[in-house]
Amino acid sequence: MAPVPMATLDISFKPERAHLRRPKRGVIAERVVPQAVRGRYRRLKWAALILCLAIYYILPFVRWERGPGQPGQAVLFDMERGRLYAFFIEIWPQEVYYLTGLLVLATLVLIWINAVAGRVWCGYFCPQTVWTDLFLLVERVIEGDRRERLKKRDAPLTARRVLEIGLKHAAWILVAMATGGAFVLYFADAPTLVGDMVTGQASAIAYAWVVILTGTTYVLAGFAREQVCTWMCPWPRLQGAIWDPEALTVNYRDYRGEPRGSAKKAAELRAKGEPAGDCVDCLQCVNVCPIGIDIREGPNFACINCGLCVDACDGVMTKLDRPRGLIDYEAWANIERERSGQPGRRRVVRAKTVGLGLAIVALAAAMGVGLGLRGDAKIAVIHDRNPVAVRLSDGRTRNGYTVRLYNKADNERSFRLAVSGLTDAAIEVVGHDAAVSVASDATRELRVLVSSAEGEKRSIAFVATDLASGWAVTAQDMFIPSEGGR
Repeated sequence: MAPVPMATLDISFKPERAHLRRPKRGVIAERVVPQAVRGRYRRLKWAALILCLAIYYILPFVRWERGPGQPGQAVLFDMERGRLYAFFIEIWPQEVYYLTGLLVLATLVLIWINAVAGRVWCGYFCPQTVWTDLFLLVERVIEGDRRERLKKRDAPLTARRVLEIGLKHAAWILVAMATGGAFVLYFADAPTLVGDMVTGQASAIAYAWVVILTGTTYVLAGFAREQVCTWMCPWPRLQGAIWDPEALTVNYRDYRGEPRGSAKKAAELRAKGEPAGDCVDCLQCVNVCPIGIDIREGPNFACINCGLCVDACDGVMTKLDRPRGLIDYEAWANIERERSGQPGRRRVVRAKTVGLGLAIVALAAAMGVGLGLRGDAKIAVIHDRNPVAVRLSDGRTRNGYTVRLYNKADNERSFRLAVSGLTDAAIEVVGHDAAVSVASDATRELRVLVSSAEGEKRSIAFVATDLASGWAVTAQDMFIPSEGGR
């Protein structure tokens, strides 16, 4: 079998607007004005929008019982106590590695999705896409669809037009305020904070963040739009490196669509036995694109794989009684195969997707096991650096340590400290006896001195035993003789 030709990913993005008037002098480019479209992918985008917005706005009000003295909000970033609560999971600041693991996991999932279906995340679930769709809906309801908005763009201002503009921006600001207001609810008890904000009793920081997020949402979703997806977001820049010709992306079957021409001209050419493509160059695929690109020019890094051009093209093909799928979700490798007369084949399961999938499962499993096996107590040890060791008058060596005990339980607990790994070790907890109490859901820092006659560097273990349950936690460190500390 002949090798499948590879496509070159176009990174010289520019909105295709040949059918519009030229920009005025001094204007870099006109803002993209997408047209509304109906179809299955548009319905999927509406479903994704409703789902994402529902989760975002409702989740802060979901309750979760954790016991007396614990917050009752299911998802909460508790800045005052330094906790992250997510239903049954509680993350302490010292467990930030779980958040790091979550970010790595999200990155792997995003790369896996890209290998399967390109930038489909960007087209359906990215917050920028979701809020841009919402802002566009408001704009269409108030100002009309694309044709009406283009007519009004340079038309003289009238009282009706001023009212429309004012109403649109007022609605945008309300949506942006709701966005910023919902975000701060993740950092405090939502019902309480809503009441405080309405009555003016919330903190200045809460109001400040609402203002900041209102402004950013208003600018990014109302004005920046495609510029965010193309230039501000780093993800498109990675497409040239991770683009996969076997991924199921939006592509144009140029072998079927070219040469372009009107339906009448195509009929005349076919009657003469000359080649004629199915594309009638109606530009509907360009008009509905939220980024403003022409997918017929080939794979483009700016395409967010939303599928709206597929809906637009399928609608035109249906009206012309021609087969659908001129623009479709299809692997570029299959486009090349079909062009050369070979049958297309879906290769979702391949080495790349399987490897990424296994990595995702392994990382998720490791994090799940780690969360499941962790206890409600922990001990951490830091060895003194200056001096590392001190020789006592009786010839023994003393090492100093900072020991921190963590009690994640809802009740106060007492721990007994001991050290293992030294045959003649003596341990002293400065200011305490060997038993130390730690308040509920708190930490306690201790100064601990360990002395021994050992003359060699040894690995030792600090053991903190819960006096009530007998359950123990350990932490490893080193005991260094005085000669090694000089």
